[in-house]
Amino acid sequence: MPNQPDTESVKRYLMALQDRIRDALRDTDGGAGFREDAWERPDGGGGRTRVMRDGMVFEQCGLNFSHVFGERLPPSASARRPELAGRRFEAMGVSLVAHPWNPYVPTSHLNVRFFIAEKAGAEPVWWFGGGFDLTPYYGFDEDVVHWHRNARALCEPFGEDLYARLKRGCDEYFFLKHRNEPRGVGGLFFDDFDQGGFDRSFAFLRAIGDGYLPGYLPIVQRRWAKTYGERERAFQKYRRGRYVEFNLLYDRGTFFGLQSGGRTESILVSMPPEVSWRYDFRPEPGSPEEDLYERFLVPREWLDQDSESMPSI
Repeated sequence: MPNQPDTESVKRYLMALQDRIRDALRDTDGGAGFREDAWERPDGGGGRTRVMRDGMVFEQCGLNFSHVFGERLPPSASARRPELAGRRFEAMGVSLVAHPWNPYVPTSHLNVRFFIAEKAGAEPVWWFGGGFDLTPYYGFDEDVVHWHRNARALCEPFGEDLYARLKRGCDEYFFLKHRNEPRGVGGLFFDDFDQGGFDRSFAFLRAIGDGYLPGYLPIVQRRWAKTYGERERAFQKYRRGRYVEFNLLYDRGTFFGLQSGGRTESILVSMPPEVSWRYDFRPEPGSPEEDLYERFLVPREWLDQDSESMPSI
């Protein structure tokens, strides 16, 4: 039947997307490339994890594809939709976290996923989710404006208000409540997405997956060779601690993976390879580190009139 959920088409797209991202990051890095581990989940399904370590540009990239299924949705998947508790489920997705060496290059994250929950005698309930976000350690207006311009362009064919709504969702989701600060400068975040039926929703997911690299790679290419020293590297490691805190305290994907019996090494490959914590750290007044807190880690509409007039470089 037309416009019915087609899990095989989603799976083919996601696996091809993982291949394309692997190739693009490998070519950008110019180093040794990715190690691949195929894995199986005892309760059903599995995936393939691709990891780049100690490259020329990237210190670590974790790039996962997973396709898992089971008889009961994990609590993390049904907490917001309790009427689905106890249903059989199928979930698949691609996720990426890229941690560059250079502190002037932001960490970035992409996730695109599909869920379907089924029960005998009832219509299946399905939805798409995902998005992408950017976590700079040193802020550059040009980079963040480019990131958000790209995000808005991807959303525009699907609704005039969609970018604003998904940007707000990203700002709200990637927020460390215990620190009262955002993880980075945002992007897009969506969940329970089924607007316009399966075909249109799937087209939106493809737009987000296909549009990630044009948003991120120009920033990498612009900044990766910029000179840095021990001060910048130390600050990068300190700020990476916030990434760890968010992933372990709030991230639904981490919870779902662990609760559903996924492969722990694959779930935690999003963690940065080197991190530090400092007690009660305060950046020096007037420093670039303070600028990150004062100008970038605050709620901001990057595509307002002032930002739009800024030349891209």
